[in-house]
Parts: sequence; C-alpha cells; structure tokens
Amino acid sequence: MEEVLHYTLLYDLYKGLLTSKQRETFKDYFEENLTIEEIADNNGISKSAVSKTIIGIKEILDNYEEKIGMKKYKDSLKKEFETEEDILIRLAKYDNIVS
Repeated sequence: MEEVLHYTLLYDLYKGLLTSKQRETFKDYFEENLTIEEIADNNGISKSAVSKTIIGIKEILDNYEEKIGMKKYKDSLKKEFETEEDILIRLAKYDNIVS
C-alpha cells in the first residue's frame, strides 16, 4: 500500500512528463488495480512487456523526483504550513511587510 501511495504522489506531480502509453499503464495498474495479466490481455501484449513497462515507469518517476525534487519540496512546504491558519498568518505578516 505504501508503494502505491508513493508512486501515485509522484505520478500526480510528473505525469505530464510520461508518454500516453505510460500514463495509461500506470492508471490501469495503480488506479484501476488491474493485474499484469489483465493489462497484457487488454492491450494484446505480453505480461513481460507490461511488467517491464511498470518497472520502467517506477524508475522514471523516481528519477524525476531525484533530479527535480517536487515531492520533497511539497513535503517541506507542508511541514512549514501545518494548517490553513498558519498560511493565513504568514500571508498577513507578508502583507504588513509589503504595505
């Protein structure tokens, strides 16, 4: 379950950098919970090809995160702004400085 959450979060950030086929395979496997065999049958390809594609997608997403770091940055913002109230307080302070 943790793996699914990890890759779903990365997918949300980097899906625009994947091919349409990679996005389709990701959705089938991680969101629709189709088995490798079901994906292979639906696309007329081998289970091995599907498996390699899924492994490749994971590697690509991990590589994007390693190089770009959007998830890490987003997580750091969440720590800095724990609640909506924290954000409003920070914005009010900013408004006072700028005004």
